[in-house]
Amino acid sequence: METHVAHPFPPVVGPRSHTLILGSFPSVKSREQGFFYGHPRNRFWPLLAAIYGEDVPDHIPDKQALILRHGLALWDVIASCTITGSSDASIKDARPVDILRITDQAHIRRVLCNGALAGKLYQRYLADALALPAIVLPSTSPANAAWSLPRLAEVWRSALEVEAC
Repeated sequence: METHVAHPFPPVVGPRSHTLILGSFPSVKSREQGFFYGHPRNRFWPLLAAIYGEDVPDHIPDKQALILRHGLALWDVIASCTITGSSDASIKDARPVDILRITDQAHIRRVLCNGALAGKLYQRYLADALALPAIVLPSTSPANAAWSLPRLAEVWRSALEVEAC
């Protein structure tokens, strides 16, 4: 069923954040849990844990701490939209986030987009405001089954400029 939905949770950002990771819009599972990448098969949290040599965080405060500990910021491009379930392909009437909520708190020097749609939306809505090119990375979504976790980690590690553990 198609519904108009507002983004239900704030960005994760701190004064030491230098790299902004952007998704498109939270999935139904993420909206239910009240935090980013809440689908149990999404590989975002296992990916970051592998890249930084840490345990996979289970709870929201641990996830927030992982992001902030490594100078990252995390948000999505879309503040509200009409969407059917979690289908990125169904997104209509998108309204972008107020990116000043990030840039007023941190000096962002690099933007990484989690998947092609996030990259496309970034170019359409936020690129001019940030004046930074984005690196579009393969999605951590379970729908992107062509990319194994080790293969994702290699590409994401390079973009994050993290040495292999």
